[in-house]
Amino acid sequence: MMVNDGIRAREVRLIGQNGEQLGVKSRNEAIEIASRVNLDLVLVAPNAKPPVAKIMDYGKYRFEQQKKDKEARKNQKVINLKEVRLSPTIDEHDFNTKLRNARKFLEKGDKVKASIRFKGRAITHKEIGQKVLDRFAKECEDLGTIESKPKMDGRSMFLVLAPKTEK
Repeated sequence: MMVNDGIRAREVRLIGQNGEQLGVKSRNEAIEIASRVNLDLVLVAPNAKPPVAKIMDYGKYRFEQQKKDKEARKNQKVINLKEVRLSPTIDEHDFNTKLRNARKFLEKGDKVKASIRFKGRAITHKEIGQKVLDRFAKECEDLGTIESKPKMDGRSMFLVLAPKTEK
């Protein structure tokens, strides 16, 4: 942000401290007007023709901006991606344990990546892994939606579930 003597433009479109248009003035004249009322000349639109400068208290303006930025950061939600690893020959109890973990992640608002790693010759029966992932997605249906369908990547197959958003 360019302020007072940091402004390089020869002339600027000047806006007063109450938002009124003061017209196109030379840089020195604009700085003079700002200093008369003990305020700063701040360049708000440097790419306009001519650049737009406003008379304001720069310290107060920066403080307000920092407050807005902090507020915006406070309101944003960070979404993590949690991974649950299954196998094509997973037992019922193990499946339920992994499912419980995935449901817990979805409730917290995290995305869940369910992956199946094929070992040895198991890769010849991809449909078994596909069935396990489909069942997994079906069990999580009430909490999450499928973001990416099951797909192969090397020796593993995975799908991503995103938490359902409340409307």
